[in-house]
Amino acid sequence: MSTNGISMALKLQFGLINYGNRYLTAETFGFKVNASGTSMKKKQIWTLEQDQDSQVVFLRSHLGRYLASDKDGKVSCEEEVPNTDCRFLILMQSDGRWALQSEPYLRYFGGSAEYLSCFAQTIGDAELWAMHLALHPQANLLSVGRKRYAHLSIADDELSMDSNIPWGVDSLITLVYMDGKYSLKTCDSRFLSNDGKLVKENGPNTSFTLELKSGKLAFKDCGGKYLSPTGPTGSLKSGRCSRPGKDELFDLEESHPQVVFQAANKRFVSIRQGVSISANQDDETDMETFQMEIDKETKKCMFRTSGGNYWTLVTHGGILSSATEVEENTMFDIEWLGRRVALRANNGKYVCTKKNGQLAAVSDSVGEDEQFVLKLINRPILVLRGENGFVCHHKNSNTLDASRSVYDIFSLLFSDGAYHIKSGNEKFWYVSGSGLVCTDGDKPEDFFFEFVEYGRVGIKGQNGKYLRGDQGGTLMGDGLSVDASSLWEH
Repeated sequence: MSTNGISMALKLQFGLINYGNRYLTAETFGFKVNASGTSMKKKQIWTLEQDQDSQVVFLRSHLGRYLASDKDGKVSCEEEVPNTDCRFLILMQSDGRWALQSEPYLRYFGGSAEYLSCFAQTIGDAELWAMHLALHPQANLLSVGRKRYAHLSIADDELSMDSNIPWGVDSLITLVYMDGKYSLKTCDSRFLSNDGKLVKENGPNTSFTLELKSGKLAFKDCGGKYLSPTGPTGSLKSGRCSRPGKDELFDLEESHPQVVFQAANKRFVSIRQGVSISANQDDETDMETFQMEIDKETKKCMFRTSGGNYWTLVTHGGILSSATEVEENTMFDIEWLGRRVALRANNGKYVCTKKNGQLAAVSDSVGEDEQFVLKLINRPILVLRGENGFVCHHKNSNTLDASRSVYDIFSLLFSDGAYHIKSGNEKFWYVSGSGLVCTDGDKPEDFFFEFVEYGRVGIKGQNGKYLRGDQGGTLMGDGLSVDASSLWEH
């Protein structure tokens, strides 16, 4: 999915569900493909790749191999580079399901269990597939037509599509999946209705069928009309169109963590005074909010301002918000110190707060002036996904599963450099003596968030151990280090 926005659009990853409610599955051994999966785990996730010059798509499995059909309708998933047999067309049906047609042979793909083929000449139930998005459900929503982002407008009590950049908590959109439909949830936990109103309860008018057109998304309501921005503020609601055009198309973009820093002088770090960065403000606005962008290779962090510039190291250890591109001097190491963090610049020195509030990278060690409170501001509601799936309440106990294809939404509350995590039952998470993460605490327990990798966070409990998914799929609070089992998309 190409983008007109400031971030890369998320790659479209999904599960495909057949008429028997089973997921299309790419087996690890023998590159076999079947429709036997009962839930969406790694083997059931497919990535859509769009041919740039046509409506042709390619479906890539979790093994990096491409779905293909030969002239006799025999289905395989072995090709490392897509060839002619891997070319498919998506035919959207009125109920939102897909029919996949082989582009060279014009036959339709379908079947059940081990019996998959691409030989049907017409579309029946066996050739229809429902799409279940596998993306992390929290994102920024970009209007393709307006090139503007959705945000919660408190003044107008609506979702407006008039932001130039997705900044602050009101730009966070959470997709809620239920019974094959999607709802759009705002940061204050309300749902968008097709008439543009924001309501507390999810129902038919807040449920949309997700459709795909040229790699973009369209949201069709229960009356067959599509969401689109209308009026000067781009108020998001269903319009008159029963076929999606440019105005009805959207991209989902990754929602990076956005944070505020409080220095040792108890004031917030700000760019309100221009390009210099100083801890001299008493309230949090866009000028005190910075986007954390972590480099995938070095794991160092860049801090982006609401104006689009980056913090950068200048002569004599000065820190300014004047860089327009990422380079070595815009990268900082973060040291995680429990309730506080320290930042080390490219000159090897720690960033400190000077007496006049200005930030400068001039310190050789970490003392009080080199420590900051880092507060995450754009995740008041939390969805966690680990290497094996989403975090979800266990059905019959007070513990949590960490390998589900569905997710629960939790509340995240900030507390002086730590966080409290609250379940829907108004009870708090805690780590038991045996290392289990439990959800029925009467009083809050501190957890510490460490943003150590691109798109991933490590979460440390009061016991100094990291939250991890164990082999049985249970969420534990006994991880000794940050590794694949203890990193979470958030």
